[in-house]
Amino acid sequence: MRSANRWVIATAGVFFQTALGAVYAWSVFRIPLARQFGWSIPEVTLTFTISIFVLGIAAFFGGLWLNRRGPRIVALTGGALYGLGVFLASFSDHKLWWLYLSYGVIGGIGLGLGYIVPVAVLVKWFPDRRGLITGIAVGGFGAGALITAPVATRLIQSVGVLHTFAYLGIVFLIVTVICAAFMQNPPEGWKPEGWTPTATEVSQRAKRDYTLPEALARWQWWALWLLLFLNTSAGISVISQEAPLFQELARVSAVVAAGMVGIVSLGNALGRVFWAWVSDAITRKATFFVMFLLQVVLFWFLPSISSAGALTAVAFIILLCYGGGFGTMPAFTADYFGARNVGPIYGLMLTAWGFASAFGPLLIAYMRQATGTYRGALHMIAGVMLISAVVPLLVSPPRSGASPQTRDAPLDSSGQMPTSLYAKNAGAGGARGR
Repeated sequence: MRSANRWVIATAGVFFQTALGAVYAWSVFRIPLARQFGWSIPEVTLTFTISIFVLGIAAFFGGLWLNRRGPRIVALTGGALYGLGVFLASFSDHKLWWLYLSYGVIGGIGLGLGYIVPVAVLVKWFPDRRGLITGIAVGGFGAGALITAPVATRLIQSVGVLHTFAYLGIVFLIVTVICAAFMQNPPEGWKPEGWTPTATEVSQRAKRDYTLPEALARWQWWALWLLLFLNTSAGISVISQEAPLFQELARVSAVVAAGMVGIVSLGNALGRVFWAWVSDAITRKATFFVMFLLQVVLFWFLPSISSAGALTAVAFIILLCYGGGFGTMPAFTADYFGARNVGPIYGLMLTAWGFASAFGPLLIAYMRQATGTYRGALHMIAGVMLISAVVPLLVSPPRSGASPQTRDAPLDSSGQMPTSLYAKNAGAGGARGR
């Protein structure tokens, strides 16, 4: 297979993720559903919560399945279930439980199975640009709402909310199935022509591929999980309170606050690409360190800002860092545990997303209710970010798990242990890796 084909696969991966990322546009359905069927805002919002929670679980199983059967079948199944789940939501007329089952559970399973595929595939195709390419892929997920929200809003106004689910479900099904057909791993031993890893890349990458049990036996996996959890908790706390936060601090109307939300949401998408690109130049650990320190300053001064423009800029950068965590972590995981099993290893790591989605919003909501202001919560997050900045300084690639002959063996041209040595020592590595 020619190396040029990897860009076709990358393009398909971006469109695939963009379709899946439409789930971030859920807020446009909230008010129409509540008004039409008399459901409360929390009841409607729970649909989104179920979907994201199921996503985190399904991504892990998708990673396991991907390793056994290949990426295409997993992507096809994920795309089909996601499109089907959204389509079936059109039959939710006065049936809240059906909305939870269709959009939340079925759609969520499709999201999880699909989300992990482009990430796992593209880190293998782009060992020379791991950070940038995974950032672009998940950047598509972050940008999904930017396309879907205005389209869905117009459809709701013209055909109603339930018919909108039907139309979108069909479109998502078609787009994801077509893109899924392009998902495939590179041939064994493939590498970009003329590329060899730099000294910095070699120093920041594991010398062999780890299995999931081996990775979980290493403290580095838990450190990366913690990095993703901390970064996500900070950003998603702001996402959960954006509109009321803007109205309270800048004294703007609900309409103006909604416009500010739209602007800062771009940071989520752009941050996935920007920070991932930066991580290729300064290393993943340095990138997380910079993002954490930046958020210390931003969260500390955020409650003191009263200008709508300045508040928008600060929130934009916070979401830039939020997206940066998702853009950088897949490459970080592949660096430390190898690209061969990144599907299940990173898939399980996405559980940090689910836990953070509960922790961050609940923390800021509770402190706002208890104190009557956001100041205490935002300052607490700044303190957490300051402590968190120590974690990326401590992490380093696992080294001691390799056998004596592989521990000092040179990496091959893709930045991994030579295949022959991997095959010889894969079984022994698990026993010694503890």
